[in-house]
Amino acid sequence: MAAAAPLPERMHGVLLTGFGGPEQLQYREDLPVPLPRAGEVLIRVAASSVNNTDINTRVGWYSKTVDGPTQHASVGFDAASDAAPTWGGAAMQFPRIQGADCCGHIVAVGAGVDGARLGQRVLVRPVLRKLGGAPYDFDYFGSECDGAFAQYARVAASAAMAVQSTLSDAELACLPCAYSTAENLLTRAGVQAGERVLITGASGGVGSAAVQLAHLRGAQVIAQADSSKHAALQAIGAQHRLARDADVAQALGKYSVAVVIDLVGGPAWPSLLEVLQRGGRYATAGAIAGPLVTLDLRTLYLKDLQLLGCTWQEDAVFEQLLTYVARGELKPLLARTYDLRDIAQAQADFVAKRFVGKIALRIP
Repeated sequence: MAAAAPLPERMHGVLLTGFGGPEQLQYREDLPVPLPRAGEVLIRVAASSVNNTDINTRVGWYSKTVDGPTQHASVGFDAASDAAPTWGGAAMQFPRIQGADCCGHIVAVGAGVDGARLGQRVLVRPVLRKLGGAPYDFDYFGSECDGAFAQYARVAASAAMAVQSTLSDAELACLPCAYSTAENLLTRAGVQAGERVLITGASGGVGSAAVQLAHLRGAQVIAQADSSKHAALQAIGAQHRLARDADVAQALGKYSVAVVIDLVGGPAWPSLLEVLQRGGRYATAGAIAGPLVTLDLRTLYLKDLQLLGCTWQEDAVFEQLLTYVARGELKPLLARTYDLRDIAQAQADFVAKRFVGKIALRIP
């Protein structure tokens, strides 16, 4: 191992100790600093951010025993078992340092990693390919392995991506999870310039990122969110806005959009397929209003629709985000910043959804 300076033995961080409410989050000042193994780097974390997946994991929402909406997840789900799965489908292991988003600097490298990377400012690409790099076989940073809710985090050197930007650490920390999810949705759905794209849950982290990124592609963006957030969404590229509880088929008309980017799911889901054109594409990476929906297979096959579930990401997705940032074309939408020790309050405010964009966490 090579290090830029002597490393401390202990660090501050937040441990998730089990499924449940915010009482399961323990702020500690005595966690061991992880050391990079062969092929890995150690990052001094400067900032992270809050994502739905942090809370979904804490409350056991990824368990198939849970069928409720995520926006009511702040108190946990009694139905979740200790075997509730992570992103990759394995049982959750506790304690866990969460945190899918990481912005910081490399302070140590393991065997086989170029020492010239010491001091490099990086973002972690949260989709971590397993040995051999087979598609759909991956771990997720902060889920199957420890993440960035601590002063130090280790990760495969290939997942620590150099970033060139004048943006703040807090702004950059908003990018990895939400923006890569949004870019992946748009990429998998093949969104093109001029196409009409409906984005549900458009004021959240992934939703607002999708608005920005679809606008960058030249799409005609229709954002669905609470009316109080429409002005903010218009400012980042949503040419048209719909109320959160609007009947989209009635508001837009059937066969009216080329692509639906859906983060909501829930009871209103069938109307999303009604507004798609023949040959339209539906892509999802979330279900904040509930994961169980009713599908009329006649709508699917008579309209020749494509339904896309989007979790796995090709490396090019994250590389495209870094290109946008380096060119100054993309600025993550930072709503608020909290200290890491205030993570419970940050998550409570995140669930309350009284903001547009992302909530960042400063790491001490």
